[in-house]
Amino acid sequence: MYRLSKLRFGFPIGLLLMLFLDGSISQIFSAHLFRPSATMVSHLVVLWLIAAVLFEDQYDIPIARWAAAAGAIFDLYYTGIFGVYVFIFPLVVYLTRLLVAYISPNFLSGLLIYFIDITVVETLGYLASRMVHLTSMAGSTFLVTTLGPTLALNLALFVVLYFPIRWVYNWLK
Repeated sequence: MYRLSKLRFGFPIGLLLMLFLDGSISQIFSAHLFRPSATMVSHLVVLWLIAAVLFEDQYDIPIARWAAAAGAIFDLYYTGIFGVYVFIFPLVVYLTRLLVAYISPNFLSGLLIYFIDITVVETLGYLASRMVHLTSMAGSTFLVTTLGPTLALNLALFVVLYFPIRWVYNWLK
């Protein structure tokens, strides 16, 4: 069914759009998002991937493959460490599919799942940076200055964008 739907082209276009919006938001609002007291990182790519899992219904979108491709672009374009997000994005898709099997997808459960996924993405990204000595930030400092503000920003983005993204997915079916 996926081969005949508009999702075949709409999903990758939306993923690419979210990938570039992540960087654009970071660039445009850098004075507000990146301060010494708090660092907020938008994860619209993760939001698009999670929305695909939540809204896919009977369509068999190869989300994990697209997540790995988006992770490769994300690594090359934003982080400079190839392989971190190539691994993290498909892992988050897998984790979301496990959670959706136990929790029926709706707005509140999606918010909870997104909270867990952003925590996993940020923590694994921090641990990878720590392993290759890109950061020397203590774990407690990471929790307070990066993870907390990032969760606040991304949960606010989820609340604002959930229904428009759901409308887009319904339109693409």
